[in-house]
Amino acid sequence: MAKTSGKGGKAKSSEIFAGFQNLRSEQRQLANKISELEMDLNEHKIVIETLQAVEPGRKCFRMVGGVVVERTVADVLPELEGNKERLPQVLQALHEQLAKKGQEINDYIEKHDIKVQRGSENSSEVPREDAPAKSNVLVASG
Repeated sequence: MAKTSGKGGKAKSSEIFAGFQNLRSEQRQLANKISELEMDLNEHKIVIETLQAVEPGRKCFRMVGGVVVERTVADVLPELEGNKERLPQVLQALHEQLAKKGQEINDYIEKHDIKVQRGSENSSEVPREDAPAKSNVLVASG
């Protein structure tokens, strides 16, 4: 991921930092998607529970791709139940990806000797390019 410079063959601090930030961003995106799908699963459970108490021929409205469509409870309920059955599998796969991404970040930290400083005010500090060559990078998160 990081390129090597002509001096000493080590990656530049800014490149290491950018690579680390990219990995953390990917990790946050996975966590956000997991959170979103967990909310969807809870919503599906509530709607299914509500629709089961309603007569099958009754009209209901469903948002499909940003468009509200009119259907019957008998049409919508099986679709919702199918989605509810698939969501846990998708969530499991995303949790596995999140764990792999965490391990990838840990490996990157170890490989580049990154020191993560928690709770610092200056979370975007990157070592200067003209600073003496060091083999580690300090990354603050806050």
